[in-house]
Amino acid sequence: MNVDMIIQFLVLLGIIVSSVLMITLRDLLAAAVAAAAMSLLLSLEFYMLHAPDVAIAEAAVGAGVVTAVVIYAIAKTERWEREAP
Repeated sequence: MNVDMIIQFLVLLGIIVSSVLMITLRDLLAAAVAAAAMSLLLSLEFYMLHAPDVAIAEAAVGAGVVTAVVIYAIAKTERWEREAP
């Protein structure tokens, strides 16, 4: 097992952890930050798989624009998710 495989495994583990956090968090702002972290790790994974154009697009759109729009929407509404009735 070489260093590249270990780094790739750690990045994939980070993607899984951040996506599970994104689903389970009740604080919508924290969930948006977890989604941005997942997107950044995913763009790093694309770069490691020798797809730099996809990595740049994922970083710009996924972590940049989408996160900004979601945080703006959270600022205009309630921050916490309500309990199910």
